[in-house]
Amino acid sequence: MHPRYISLITPILIVGVVLAFSCWKVVPPGTRGISVTLGKVDPVPRAEGLTFKKPFIEDIILFSVRQETVNGVADCFSSDLQTVKISYSVLFRVPPENVVRLYQNYAGDIFKSLIDPRVQNSIKQITALYKAEDLVKNRDKVKQDALLLVRESLSGLIEVVDIPLTNIALTDELQRAIELKQVMEQQALAKEYELQKAKKEAEITIVNARAEAEAVKIRGEALANSPRIIDLEIVKRWDGKAPSTVSVSQGGANVILPLR
Repeated sequence: MHPRYISLITPILIVGVVLAFSCWKVVPPGTRGISVTLGKVDPVPRAEGLTFKKPFIEDIILFSVRQETVNGVADCFSSDLQTVKISYSVLFRVPPENVVRLYQNYAGDIFKSLIDPRVQNSIKQITALYKAEDLVKNRDKVKQDALLLVRESLSGLIEVVDIPLTNIALTDELQRAIELKQVMEQQALAKEYELQKAKKEAEITIVNARAEAEAVKIRGEALANSPRIIDLEIVKRWDGKAPSTVSVSQGGANVILPLR
């Protein structure tokens, strides 16, 4: 082939190869493609795989539909006006049918422009309902209530899976005050236990004393009403041996006389 023809064919082949490659776009797994042709957005997203596009005038924007996890921090105030810093994670995913609408209506990072502001606002609303020292005790309840608010605010746009609260940080002064309060409460509980124990022991002593007094009273009444009970007790306690002495009354005095 004449060199002149070769020099003409080579640019054509290069242009052809470039055109061929520019006509196709690969949409990776876990994403959707958004077709934009001369500024006009196609309302139907492109599915995963190889997709055709018009060269030079059409662009395919990739949009993730996988579940993502992004961390954040919210500076909040409790109901007693204490500063609380809450660290959290947001687990979310974009429904495939919403990628075009989100691309058109929200610029840049979807988490920063759409999700995080609503998460922070929800956490701050719920935190304001609790005293600072109660937030740690009710962490799960705070999370569930905040998650409900976020889901309501993003309903129809984003699927929020969960919002774990990874840390609730109180000020050093408040932390020391809570620790001191807990120590005092434990001391109070210990004193209460000792008081209850002493009270119980006193009650037991009183009951035992009353029972003993009642028993003495009953025995006294029994002896007064039945003198022969004494004889019966003597018989019960006799060991079967004849007595070696006898007690007699003489001149107003008791005299013990030997029998053997």
